Amino acid sequence: MNSELGANKDSILEFFVQAANRHDFSLDITLNVNGAVISGTLIPAKDYFETMSETFEDGNEIAQKISEQLANAGESVDSSKGAEVNFIHLKNTKVYCGDNKPTPSEGKILWRGKLSEVDGFFLGRISDSGS
Repeated sequence: MNSELGANKDSILEFFVQAANRHDFSLDITLNVNGAVISGTLIPAKDYFETMSETFEDGNEIAQKISEQLANAGESVDSSKGAEVNFIHLKNTKVYCGDNKPTPSEGKILWRGKLSEVDGFFLGRISDSGS
């Protein structure tokens, strides 16, 4: 097997992620990933790490260290805006598997995935009739 096979990324999707990371661009998008449907809003990697950092900042000593590391990761991403992107970050995410209700069904969920694992996408979010 070719080890580079998994490194293939959709260049258009990669372009959207680069636009988000470089220009604070956001976009409602739905992804197909290994049979699951992931629907949310594309956000810059920096926003993802900042929001994750805030989740831990009021916790105990370990949580605060995690918060610092996540904040540093966000700053690192911000300083490498010209670098190749390998991950996509979504907020307000819902994951659909089959005909079941999305998981999670409530809350403002952040999601991070490998661009090389995305099988397809369409612009727009899936909205639940129940929400």
